[in-house]
Amino acid sequence: MEQRIRRVVVTGLGVISPVGNTVAGCWDSLTRGVHGIRPITCFDTTNYKAKLAAQVRDFDPRAWLDKGETLRSDLYAQYAMGAACQAVEESGVIGTLPPDRVAVYFGSGIGGMRTFSAEYDKLRNRGPHRISPFFVPMMIPNMAAGMIAIRFNCQNAAMPAVTACASGSNAIGEALRAIRHGYADAAITGGAEASITEIGIAGFVNMQALSTSEDPEAASLPFDSRRAGFVIGEGAAALVLEEYEHAKARGAKIYGELCGYGSTCDAYHITAPRPDADGGARAMVQALQEAGYTGSEALYVNAHGTGTPLNDAAETLAIKKALGEEQARAALVSSTKSMTGHMLGAAGAIEAVACLKALETGVIPPTIHLLSPDPQCDLDYVPNTARTAQVELALSNSLGFGGHNACLAFKRI
Repeated sequence: MEQRIRRVVVTGLGVISPVGNTVAGCWDSLTRGVHGIRPITCFDTTNYKAKLAAQVRDFDPRAWLDKGETLRSDLYAQYAMGAACQAVEESGVIGTLPPDRVAVYFGSGIGGMRTFSAEYDKLRNRGPHRISPFFVPMMIPNMAAGMIAIRFNCQNAAMPAVTACASGSNAIGEALRAIRHGYADAAITGGAEASITEIGIAGFVNMQALSTSEDPEAASLPFDSRRAGFVIGEGAAALVLEEYEHAKARGAKIYGELCGYGSTCDAYHITAPRPDADGGARAMVQALQEAGYTGSEALYVNAHGTGTPLNDAAETLAIKKALGEEQARAALVSSTKSMTGHMLGAAGAIEAVACLKALETGVIPPTIHLLSPDPQCDLDYVPNTARTAQVELALSNSLGFGGHNACLAFKRI
């Protein structure tokens, strides 16, 4: 007998972001075209070429963690816990399943960079005896997943995805596969990052990845001919995934179905995308095939859209190769990184949230500051102002250093 492929739905969402620390607040900002890009305030940028970032504001970790936990955890894990607690509370799934049927898949591209930087300064200035005994567990990129599992007694797999800027999407996709194939019945998943540090900014700017604009209105410019690098962001987003029949039986709110996932590697270069965009296109095709895409559905693509010269042109080509020229031109495409900045390992997760909210509300968030379109980027990027549109399928693209490509597909249910 053929094994039934189980459907997977989203029953809870949570967000800590540069444009709001709740789903409602974040979505309101995204649909109004409000960005979170400001001068960096967490260190002195006098000697740095890049002086802007999309920082999280008004975040109180004590809303989610006790004092001891905050002292023993990196900021990225605190962001993860804040987002996860929101999603779990909304879902109500904990307690409806045995603990060993609930998994955690939570990504981070870098992990505890703030901790690493601070502890290295101690080592250099004060000696090895001053290094915190919690240095290693605070630093490692699996600790967000571990802390979430401990908090909610999730005794199934608790794993990170560490695939650079595709980490959040890969975590969500691997959680989908675990539930779809019966290894778990629910999962807390998403991504988190907190890498706005002296060494983080220096590293990214010296590889010429960051925008060096000092104008917040002309820094994060996806698909614009003026683009010259991304603006680093931070934060976390979390989704609760659940097997559809279980969610339906308990009367859970369902945001939508996670109906497709593609994961590929360019196998080409450590930072640059393949010029032919084949890897990104194949990830999209895999997700579309799993989703049952026929070519006639109204489609929204939340693009990776970093605002780097190579990424945006290559991703435009990938969308055309995956969909075909006609369907690509009919699709609505936008980059919410124009507002959130590039949240690295959290990017795919918050962009998955944007896809689900677009399906739910019929509002497509814009690509703001798109004033001078690049001839190589010639699709409908929903420039500057949100648009009302009832789309049937939403894709979220994520592309990461190392050649990692991930695509998630969502639909209403």
